[in-house]
Amino acid sequence: MRRSDLSGPPPSASPAAPTQAAPTQAAPSPASPTPASPAPPALVEEEATVSRSSLKVRPAQDQPSRRRASGATATGGSRWRSLLGLRQSDDTQEVRRNDLRKDGQPSPSTGGRSTRLRPELPTITLPRVQIPAAITQTGARLVDLTGERIKPLAERSAPVWRPVARALGWVSPLGWTVLVLGLVSWWFAGRYGWTELAMIAAACLVLFLACVALAIGHAKVEIRTDVDPTRVVVGEPATGRIEVRNLSGRGMLPLLVELPVGRSAARFTLPSLGSGKSHEELFVVPTERRGVIQVGPATTVHGDPLGLVRRTMEWTERTELFVHPLTTSLEPLGAGLLRDLEGQVTPDLSMSDLAFHALREYQPGDDRRYIHWRSSAKHDRLLVRQFLDTRRSHLAVVVDTTPEVYTGEDAAVELAISCAASLAVRSILDEQDTTVVVGDQQISRATAPLTLDTFARAAVGPTDVFGSASDGAALAPDASVAILVTGSHRPFIQVQRALAQFEVEVIKVALVIDPDAQVGVRHAGGLTILTVRELGDLRRVLFSGALA
Repeated sequence: MRRSDLSGPPPSASPAAPTQAAPTQAAPSPASPTPASPAPPALVEEEATVSRSSLKVRPAQDQPSRRRASGATATGGSRWRSLLGLRQSDDTQEVRRNDLRKDGQPSPSTGGRSTRLRPELPTITLPRVQIPAAITQTGARLVDLTGERIKPLAERSAPVWRPVARALGWVSPLGWTVLVLGLVSWWFAGRYGWTELAMIAAACLVLFLACVALAIGHAKVEIRTDVDPTRVVVGEPATGRIEVRNLSGRGMLPLLVELPVGRSAARFTLPSLGSGKSHEELFVVPTERRGVIQVGPATTVHGDPLGLVRRTMEWTERTELFVHPLTTSLEPLGAGLLRDLEGQVTPDLSMSDLAFHALREYQPGDDRRYIHWRSSAKHDRLLVRQFLDTRRSHLAVVVDTTPEVYTGEDAAVELAISCAASLAVRSILDEQDTTVVVGDQQISRATAPLTLDTFARAAVGPTDVFGSASDGAALAPDASVAILVTGSHRPFIQVQRALAQFEVEVIKVALVIDPDAQVGVRHAGGLTILTVRELGDLRRVLFSGALA
């Protein structure tokens, strides 16, 4: 059965179309006077594959695609398909040959349903929008030129806009809120005639203007701040003093003075001062932790009690208070090192030094000044003096400040810094050259206070121990002893590689901080490993001559 038979005759049937003249069945109809001619094979295949859904009779106007299949004129849908490059409706009516048996019946795999090929929709790829490089480069040039031209103009007009910007900075967020509320209420009161909003606007604006008037006043004072002492050890008391003197020719109203001390701030409410009078206040600086505490600058605060307008003026500079780490007294780090004019004698042979070693036979290139003529005449051959290399003692200390490699993290890092500071101070007292690398801080050949200041500035954080040891070797190329202070969780191979940055003849020591280990001294991989649990154990391990 064909679809054209179900849809009815087309509006303009053509006698030449084979699909219109062919019968619907292979057997002759009793109403026909003559038997029908057999249908062509292609028509048999098309008739054998008609699905049940195509047997439903639908209006012709709702099925434009089916009219095209029966030979009707192509509609707008077919024209769109041809423009998009899709297959025509005639191709969609073809049947896969593999799905048909030889007798024209559908294969079992199709289940008796239509196996028409459906057209695939084309894939439309939208091009990525890219801004041409010329536009971006032109924009960058315009920004640079604009900045270059505006900067001189801004510098020339700075005396005009800087005071305005500074005055706008006096107003706090609460003050801006009150001002905006007053202006908005004023506008609504004038627009709609609301008396209540007019009263709110008047109150807000009068309050804001009164606060601005309180902040405009200028106080002629002299402020001095002192911290004594400027260097303390953790836990030692440190006190400060602030003195305010009235330099104006008239009395001064009560004044609020703020003095930042570390992360906090001390506030002093000064009483009324007459002309030339002064007032002094004392404060205590907390020193529970190692570090550098910034004291100052002292500022006077002008404004209102509500905090709508706040104007501050700085009167002093910043003062640094150094809180040094705890240290312990150690015995002299003799370790067989000479502290005289000759320095430290090493087993390295030298051709020019002060420590005489022996005589040897002259070789071409030797300095003739060192020929021992008496011995040469006695042995009937030239003999020259040979010396031992000597140098001044130099201690290099590298501290690993990574909390993760210590048991106890921050507290153990502070213990490591205290041990390193104790070694450095003892080395300086022994008149040895000392180099310290702790975290991001470095110092070499300095006094004990400056070295302890370096320890106070050191911050606790991840450290590249290999890079720190390399910096220590660069600062102390003539080091005689190198000590790396680290934790028990640092792999031994990393400690060994870090200390390998120093010369071969340098005594290499690894000071391990481990509260759970046993205090002792051992040797491994060419290193001397000292293990301590607390600061007092450092004297015990050094007393055994671990640095010899």
